Amino acid sequence: QQFVVYFYRHIRERNVYEIHSMYESSFSKLTERFFKDKPWPKVDAISHLTGDDHVFSMLYSEMYYRHVYARLQPTLEQRCESWDNYCELFKVILGTKINMQLPNSWLWDMVDDFIYQFQSYCAYRAKLRQKGPQEINVLRECDQVWNALGVLKYLQAFVDKSDIVNILKQEREGGDRSFTETDGYGYGKGSNVLRTLGYFSLVGLLRVHCLLGDYHSALQAAAPLGLSQPGAALYQRVTGCHISVYYYSGFAHIMRREYTLAAKAFNHILLYISRTKQFHTQTAAYEQIIKRNEEMYALMAICTALSPQDRVVDESVQKACMEKHADKLQRMAAGQLGGYDELFTYSCPKFVTPAPPNYDDAKADLSQDAYKLQLGIFMEEVKQQARLPKLRSYLRLYTTIPIAKLASFMEVSEAEILSLLMAFKHKLGGRDNLHFYVQDKMVHVCDARVEKKHGEFFASNIVRLSELTKEINA
Repeated sequence: QQFVVYFYRHIRERNVYEIHSMYESSFSKLTERFFKDKPWPKVDAISHLTGDDHVFSMLYSEMYYRHVYARLQPTLEQRCESWDNYCELFKVILGTKINMQLPNSWLWDMVDDFIYQFQSYCAYRAKLRQKGPQEINVLRECDQVWNALGVLKYLQAFVDKSDIVNILKQEREGGDRSFTETDGYGYGKGSNVLRTLGYFSLVGLLRVHCLLGDYHSALQAAAPLGLSQPGAALYQRVTGCHISVYYYSGFAHIMRREYTLAAKAFNHILLYISRTKQFHTQTAAYEQIIKRNEEMYALMAICTALSPQDRVVDESVQKACMEKHADKLQRMAAGQLGGYDELFTYSCPKFVTPAPPNYDDAKADLSQDAYKLQLGIFMEEVKQQARLPKLRSYLRLYTTIPIAKLASFMEVSEAEILSLLMAFKHKLGGRDNLHFYVQDKMVHVCDARVEKKHGEFFASNIVRLSELTKEINA
């Protein structure tokens, strides 16, 4: 009761610092102490403590259902109730002028869990084999609950209503930068809720489009965030958002065959995690950060196998990637498809099928259909490139080599080797530091070796020597 009373008071007083403290710390401590394996009290049990405040009741319910999803197994009824609560809360935020300031971490969690619950419902709905006739009938009647168009509609409504795209555009053009400089709290007057939800909804749209397999729309949605531009950004202030932005944008680039852009995204965020993960060891999100970190190293290994990334990947990231996936990198370099399949399966998002299943087929289990479709698309692309790493290794040994000799090395006909060379140009030509041309049945290879960064090599080894010396002296 005391938690609810104080939490409500701080929200009424717009005390962001205290709200953040209670949301991040007090709520987690009380959960561990009293509600580790059971739900918090329902909103009806606490509403009298807050004067039946309608907006606070919806905010409390949002946290209530998020706890159910995180710690318990939500029932179909709870899934439907959570959807109704989100719809009601979002309509209030979009349709009225609310006078409150909420922490960015809470607003991000609101968007993040909204999408997670959509993802969870799609997977739950697809497993008809595990459900009885009564549950299937309820699912049939709840056809608008957690539907993909509804989720996209709310996220896009936040983007449009907040005018966040124009706000960010004006900042890039040298205009008012108070939104980014004050982390969204000091822009204009009144509440930060709508504008900041609009900002995080850009990341939400990136994620939802990736889950649906629409990678072009995913990257279009994230474009206003200016990921390729230097300088501070709001997404960098919330660790979960920061990681999500680069994970989903990097994955979208992989599926669009933009391996260098993907490697740049993963390199950025993997360096960030390596520098900051020690600060999150005591937080609830630590396990998720480490899991995502491992997934992105797997995706980096895919990028490295399909298109060498020496120029854009930090030496420490390359080294860690090699240590984690040396065996699979070796198999992929030899043209074996199993390594690609294993890494993709381990690291890809949990894709969803937006359409409901055929409820008349009670034995159906369509939960893996979306994943199998995306895996098939990816593996088809890999098959087209499977022999290119081997071809590249031969070309690096020569400045000129006859077509016939190269064909004998690759154990194919001369016509096939010409097709492979064309495929190399098409797939990797603009993204590889190896350049060649064919003239008079000879392949001429241009010297495009990247100059090694000797300074970094010596600096890292000096540090290692210093550490070894301290260990020996100790």
